[in-house]
Amino acid sequence: VVEEARRPLCDVPQLFTGCQPIDDGHYIFNAEELAEFLAQEPKARKYIHPFIGSVEFINGGERWILILDRVSPGDLRSMPAVMQRIAAVRRFRSRSRRTSTLQLAEAPTRFQVTVIPTAPFMVIPEVSSERRAYVPIGWLRPPTIPSNLVRVLLDADLWHFGVLTSTMHMAWLRQIGGRLKSDYRYSVGIVYNTFPWPDATDRQRARIRTLAQAVLDARLQFPQSTLADLYDADAMPSQLRKAHHALDEAVDKLYRSAAFTGDRDRAEHLFALYETLVAPL
Repeated sequence: VVEEARRPLCDVPQLFTGCQPIDDGHYIFNAEELAEFLAQEPKARKYIHPFIGSVEFINGGERWILILDRVSPGDLRSMPAVMQRIAAVRRFRSRSRRTSTLQLAEAPTRFQVTVIPTAPFMVIPEVSSERRAYVPIGWLRPPTIPSNLVRVLLDADLWHFGVLTSTMHMAWLRQIGGRLKSDYRYSVGIVYNTFPWPDATDRQRARIRTLAQAVLDARLQFPQSTLADLYDADAMPSQLRKAHHALDEAVDKLYRSAAFTGDRDRAEHLFALYETLVAPL
């Protein structure tokens, strides 16, 4: 019914997949591994960045990654432990059966996919529990590097956040998104690019931005809680639930004045809009 689209069908920023290093783990560190590595190679510290995927974004936790593609050859050769890891990545890639990975072996400091944001950016976890009413969406800041287990919207503002975190968009995801076991799997080509965005005036968009900020403000009332805590079906704070419901109601009204009876009703309405979008194609 819904075919994968290479670009968004509506006038919205393009969504990307985060960094995919294809490094067999040689550029990625947990806290203990990082401390050991930097004790051996302290000059590499300035090339270390926080590295966040779905698990870290939702549940907390820390990982780091070496970013080396813009480091000069002289600096690389001055760090023997780094050179050892580069050589290990080259060997790993050279054993692959994929042509693209074999070609990438010739440039072992480069990633298969490189996304290095220079400003705050919005992230959508690739996989999220089906028990949650909403996929936990939010912002990260440089120097954090997004992994390939999150989707990245570089040019997002509160308007995009408000629509994407709404029950309307969740209904679309539940209907056509993929699954990992029973968890939701958010894809660029099937879920995001095909989603029918509502037409909205500047005043309506401003209203959505205000309500979207209220959702973020409600989260900030619980600074010690992870997104997994905040969006647990049973533990979700009433303040956050209320803010989401207000946003949901406003987004619903952008699509039609009559109230929706539930997710099935929303999905049917979105399918009709989708058919209109793809008809000229």
